[in-house]
Amino acid sequence: MASNHSQKVEAIADHADADNDSSHVNAKSIVLSNEAKVEQANAHSLINPKKEITFTVGTNDIAEAAHQIADQKAAAAKAAEEQAAAEQAAAEKAAAEQAAAEKAQQEAQQAAQNAAAASAASAASASSSAATTASTETTTNKGTFKLSFYDPSVLGSGLGYGGVAANLSVFPKGTRLKITLSDGTVWYRTVNDTGSFAAGNPNQLDVAMPNSQIPSAGVLTATVEVVG
Repeated sequence: MASNHSQKVEAIADHADADNDSSHVNAKSIVLSNEAKVEQANAHSLINPKKEITFTVGTNDIAEAAHQIADQKAAAAKAAEEQAAAEQAAAEKAAAEQAAAEKAQQEAQQAAQNAAAASAASAASASSSAATTASTETTTNKGTFKLSFYDPSVLGSGLGYGGVAANLSVFPKGTRLKITLSDGTVWYRTVNDTGSFAAGNPNQLDVAMPNSQIPSAGVLTATVEVVG
């Protein structure tokens, strides 16, 4: 089928001068050539239709990557912040535990020092009391006496080992005696008994003592003082 353009060209050729055959031939040739070109162009369009440019709505890869990098940086910053906070908390806990340990050690040392000071004060007080007692103790020296020994339990006596038998005219019952041996040993005894020997031996004391502790010499001499 001839195109509108070809029909117009052919009409122009038909109305050309009849004597001008060459013009008519040329016009016809042009029309045929144009028709061939048109048909070729149409055929090409059918075989290779014009591709339309289409746009698909989607994601922007660059923007998405930027968002991912930003998210990763934010996550890394948060993790670093949490780690720093954890490390700070651990450091504070360690410092508190060390301070508590040091305080406990100081308190223990202070308690030990206080106990030592109290013990020393108690010992000093006891020593002072003993010294005061010794200094305020008044005695009356009665001279040198002969000492003999007996075990009250063997004799069936319940008077115990804190007393001595003496001449009651010299030392009445209840008299407290300080007996000092020649080697410096001091005994304190209370007169609580007498014996058959006392009548003829006023300068002798019979000291109560367990048989296992009685001196092997049997009889000793000592300085005797009345206390109080």
